[in-house]
Amino acid sequence: MPQIEANGVKLFYLEKGEGKETVVFSHGLLWSHKMFAAQIEELSKKYHVIAYDHRGQGQSEVKEPFDMDTVADDAAALIENLNLGKVHFIGLSMGGFVGLRLASRRPDLIKSLILLETSANAEPVENLPKYKTLNGIVKWFGIIPPVANKVMPIMFAESWLSNKSNRVEVKHWKKELMSNKKSITGPVEGVIYRNGVEDELASISCPTMIVVGDEDVATKPEKAKFIQMGISGSILHRIPGAGHSSCIEKPDIVNQLILDWLKERQ
Repeated sequence: MPQIEANGVKLFYLEKGEGKETVVFSHGLLWSHKMFAAQIEELSKKYHVIAYDHRGQGQSEVKEPFDMDTVADDAAALIENLNLGKVHFIGLSMGGFVGLRLASRRPDLIKSLILLETSANAEPVENLPKYKTLNGIVKWFGIIPPVANKVMPIMFAESWLSNKSNRVEVKHWKKELMSNKKSITGPVEGVIYRNGVEDELASISCPTMIVVGDEDVATKPEKAKFIQMGISGSILHRIPGAGHSSCIEKPDIVNQLILDWLKERQ
């Protein structure tokens, strides 16, 4: 399994495809690079693709601290240590928190930015009691079925979960969710107690595309609109019938948006 030392932590990464342009995928909380399977398969036909796991998640080393600034530094070190040059950075939710920080603070590493279902703000105060309670249960028992049953509707659109044709996929992703170890509570705290980066949006100058599912309840569409209004020249797409994981729920639409975007940037 390919791992690289980056910012003092061993990060797992997958590398696929060839091409002059490099695309880096940064996943959402509670998942891993696997959530981008459909995008990796399609984009690697034309591009050099890197998809990595955040510290404490997937196959990467579990090592504190888990705050978003440190996790963003991990991503910067990964790009530098793999000698990737300027990359097209695609981040979903937590991965978007990373992408915003990189685009603002390390413009030398980012050629363009694609943000999926993410926010520039701190976690809304009204969400904290529920998330803290769920995380407390996980600390003791892991992601048991009652917890997974609460989390799945946060991660996916209600219309997608209730569609009988998605039964196999729903079962698969619920199993993936429950495969997280108790140590996932560290990364969860890093996300729910993150600082906002509202003041950094104006300093992002790279081409930026924002994508949000119109059924996203975790980072609602108005969060995406806020980012779009804050980053000069950025564009926003809303995907009907998608929730907080559009890359899984609507892979063909997401793939086409990314391919069209990258084609314009060559």
